[in-house]
Amino acid sequence: MRVVGENITPGIYNLREALNIAENIGLDLVEISPTANPPVCKVVDYKKFLYELKKKQKEMKAKTAKIVIKEIRLGPNTDDHDFNFKLNHAIKFLKEGAKVKVDVFFKGRSIIYKEQGELILLKFAQSVVDFGKIEQMPRLEGKRMIMIIAPKK
Repeated sequence: MRVVGENITPGIYNLREALNIAENIGLDLVEISPTANPPVCKVVDYKKFLYELKKKQKEMKAKTAKIVIKEIRLGPNTDDHDFNFKLNHAIKFLKEGAKVKVDVFFKGRSIIYKEQGELILLKFAQSVVDFGKIEQMPRLEGKRMIMIIAPKK
């Protein structure tokens, strides 16, 4: 196996020699790349190695983008003032970088106004076209018609 590390002459050793080298220095022999030919081992303090590995994983996790979805609910007969009020909220959410899930909820027999609900959603999408793009076109799921808008970059 190939042995590397600080204060060691890198080279190819058999397992017993590599373990003796690590033991003489007072450190541990850690397999870094088992698939390489020959496998690569490093002479390090194992506790410190684990700590640094966890630290790197934590940094990677912190750098990943967190997707926030804000929900706005409308009715099939939503008035213009209420529509504009909710539109302003959606624009604010899109500016902050959150996705917006807009849904029209049909209560009772209002399900017969599906076309009206779809028109409201399309009007909503047309109004926020400067700030976001439609990720999912309006579709009916039970008593709700849902559309998702993602922010523009």
